[in-house]
Amino acid sequence: MSDYLVKAVAYEGTIRAYAVRSTDTVAEVQRRHDLWPTATAALGRTMTAAAMMGAMAKGNDKLTLKVEGNGPIGAMVVDANANGEVRGYATNPHVHFELNEHGKLDVRRAVGTEGMLTVVKDLGLRDFFTGQVPLISGEIAEDFTQYFVVSEQVPSAVGLGVLVNPDNTVKAAGGFIIQVMPGATDETISVLEEKISTVDPISKLIDRGLTPEEILGEVLGTEQVTVLDRLDVEFSCNCSKERFGNAIIGLGEKEIREMIEEDGKAEAHCHFCLETYTYSKDELEGFIDEIRSQS
Repeated sequence: MSDYLVKAVAYEGTIRAYAVRSTDTVAEVQRRHDLWPTATAALGRTMTAAAMMGAMAKGNDKLTLKVEGNGPIGAMVVDANANGEVRGYATNPHVHFELNEHGKLDVRRAVGTEGMLTVVKDLGLRDFFTGQVPLISGEIAEDFTQYFVVSEQVPSAVGLGVLVNPDNTVKAAGGFIIQVMPGATDETISVLEEKISTVDPISKLIDRGLTPEEILGEVLGTEQVTVLDRLDVEFSCNCSKERFGNAIIGLGEKEIREMIEEDGKAEAHCHFCLETYTYSKDELEGFIDEIRSQS
């Protein structure tokens, strides 16, 4: 089963819901960045949330999530879009601790409990929408729950889980976001709160191999869920030699000339996929010619 998410409604459309299987996506970022187990759980949870938040967008809209805590993992940055594409990195991928008192990977210790969660939405307009909230736990799911309530004024419940094998590979990853829409009755909210408080942790649900549809069935009640759409999810980076080349051109002739004189070439490194692009002296001189032709 490859990664995908579902969008759904429940309780006569008064509850909006998303659920995702993100195992392969998280496994890809773990492999590329040589993430240690606790770092895998932290970045994997953030990427899982980003995939679902990207699905809330439309068309070519995209968003960037940044989790900056006071823990040793440093800043985590994740991009996602409405097409199910997600990429991310952690400043320090080599973070791991003993299991916490609950027998789980100690994500809180890796991320830290002081810092900020920032969401920047590129809606294709001149200005970006930016929402920011303080971290309240460092466990990621609770922090995104806080973000939706405070920054978007949408009461929400977020569940995120990543299971890591003894050899550091990813066993399973997934999550859900449940949101209360206008028109939801107090009875519906009470039933929902009861179900969410008694359902197995998301890590157990994904360990059981439940599909996104089945996860929503566990959380909301199978008879209540109406799936509206399905979207494939994957790790995808849109970097390219041309894109970085344009960035070098943007530096201007003086700085490109210094690159030629000092190194005879230039290198650009993508933080997300770790691809490195090399530009020869001839290519750099071609950039200068292009700048001059436009002046």
